[in-house]
Amino acid sequence: MPGNPSPSAPRPPATLRAFFSRGGALARALGNYEYRSGQWEMAEAVERALAERRHLLVEAGTGTGKTLAYLAPVLASGRRVLISTGTKNLQDQLMHKDIPLLARAVGRELKAVCLKGRNNYACRAKIADLERQPALLGLADLDRYRHIRAWAEETATGDRAELEDLPEVSPLWERLNARRDACTGSKCRCFDDCFLTAMRQRAMEADLVVANHHLFFADLAIKSRDLPGVLPPYEAVVLDEAHELEDIAGQYFGVGLSNLQLQDLAADGAALAKFIAAGNGEVANTAGQGWLPALQHAAEAGGHLFAALAADGEGRAPLRDRAAFVAAHRAVFERLRGGLAAAEAGMEALRPAPEELEPLLRRVRDTAAKVEYLFTGEAEGVVFWHERRGRGVYLQATPIAVAALLEERLFAATDTVILTSATLAIEGRFDYVRQRLGVPHGGERVVVSPFDYEQQALLYLPEDLPDPRTPEFAAAAAEEIAAILQCSQGRAFVLSTSYEQMRELHRRLAPRLPFATLLQGEAPRHILLERFRQTPGAVLFATSSFWQGVDVQGEQLSCVIVDKLPFAAPNDPVLEARIRAMQAEGRNAFMELQLPQAVLALKQGFGRLIRSRSDRGVLALLDGRVLRQRYGSVFLQSLPPYRRTRQLSEVKAFFAAAPGPEARAEKEARA
Repeated sequence: MPGNPSPSAPRPPATLRAFFSRGGALARALGNYEYRSGQWEMAEAVERALAERRHLLVEAGTGTGKTLAYLAPVLASGRRVLISTGTKNLQDQLMHKDIPLLARAVGRELKAVCLKGRNNYACRAKIADLERQPALLGLADLDRYRHIRAWAEETATGDRAELEDLPEVSPLWERLNARRDACTGSKCRCFDDCFLTAMRQRAMEADLVVANHHLFFADLAIKSRDLPGVLPPYEAVVLDEAHELEDIAGQYFGVGLSNLQLQDLAADGAALAKFIAAGNGEVANTAGQGWLPALQHAAEAGGHLFAALAADGEGRAPLRDRAAFVAAHRAVFERLRGGLAAAEAGMEALRPAPEELEPLLRRVRDTAAKVEYLFTGEAEGVVFWHERRGRGVYLQATPIAVAALLEERLFAATDTVILTSATLAIEGRFDYVRQRLGVPHGGERVVVSPFDYEQQALLYLPEDLPDPRTPEFAAAAAEEIAAILQCSQGRAFVLSTSYEQMRELHRRLAPRLPFATLLQGEAPRHILLERFRQTPGAVLFATSSFWQGVDVQGEQLSCVIVDKLPFAAPNDPVLEARIRAMQAEGRNAFMELQLPQAVLALKQGFGRLIRSRSDRGVLALLDGRVLRQRYGSVFLQSLPPYRRTRQLSEVKAFFAAAPGPEARAEKEARA
């Protein structure tokens, strides 16, 4: 997205080489700075890509210092560059750690703005409305509302992250946030004082703007419909944690609807009708106009329809024959469709029309359009699928391939896109990422980690376990894990490729291990991680969400055990559709799609172990296929140069060479 040149920004002293040198500005700002040739190598590549206005792919090994390696040349370029990260946590790390460090190095304060999704920000109008009508609040929420109201008078950002005691799931916050579906935009009486308005203005004047991938692709999707985007104009973009892009892009270039969204629509309608009736006598009978009952009937019908979608229980499944499904549930489908149409007509006919009704009307129209598309619309190159998670049932249309969409909407529209991650290359090549993301010609760079993996890590590949696809595997794997944990004295992640396997291994091992065990799902992720860090010898059993984005430095995490090669389930509806599409073109879906996906996932999982030069530990892969199958060499050649063994005795010797905390305590006691 072309934009105006960025404001005048301070350049790192002299050259980037001097900036990153052993006696340079970064070293003086950091104090304990260690020169890393890979960091300078990456910074130089980013600098050249920005100057030459071309795209760049960079795999930067763990410990490279890739964040500063792109921040410094971005700042020096004088161009308006947007930085997008994988998660909000990484945004916070950039804002509170990396950018302040860069500011100290360049010798002045930097104007940096962090942009998140709208529902992360408070809405002043909603806060004021509830203040005038506190009866709409329950007693349980009244004290928390008063706290939020007082905070809103003092905060400069309106970002809920500042409310440390606000629960992760808060119905009250949902009533007070600035989400698009309840926003009147420039018509709002608080528009000039809006947190979002102020944030966007600061972003236009900032040296550095930091977003996240979900917001970035939501913005691209909005602009593809010729609507104003939510991000400021930019000339170039850095996409950190770029290995996640295909799935996120598919989500936002697709269409989705859930039973929970229909319930929220009806609930918001009821709350709005109550609010208008309480505050405006002219429309006191709004709730009786017919649109609200129609909306509630639509939500009820939608609940039945979505329940029928997920009749087979939890998990994902394709919706192969939408026409047959609609025919089998014709009556309830027509009630949903008719209820939305009646609600829309009723709101359009309402006179005088309250201003607050406009966002709700927009949502009803959007929901009706989604219902038509998802159940009856024609679409090529799209897979329709549904998923049940707890109380939610989700229906989604996802593009089978996003490469052409990204090439058109991102790479052709922006002259410099820099994609970086610790895991982008397969056997040192970027062919897979280029093909999946539609990255045109441009620069490539693999920057090796500064860690001494041959000395710091041992890769254990036991060769006598049953095939992981057989019923005998779980029992044998549990015995092997128990033996490894005895060597490591706990201090381990046991990472499984499925929830079922995770629970089975935990069931078999937890009663017999002399270490504290933690199980994913027992508490929120951040709480489990803190418990792991604080519990000597703890063993965490986990699955997908702990394979990446987790950083536990030091001996507390000294072992990572992976049960099997992380091939995605072939019956996943999106993967299944992609496999069929590639096979129809005469291509080898296993070698071109499934194998590269699994290689990058394994690199991510193993990447949890060595996070600093002082870390030391054992990686264990219990899947013998990596040794027996020809494709196993692709995994091994794509991993860092770990020292390898097939003998448990060498694992024991590795830990004995640097004994764990219990052994050290015993030795000290004897002394």
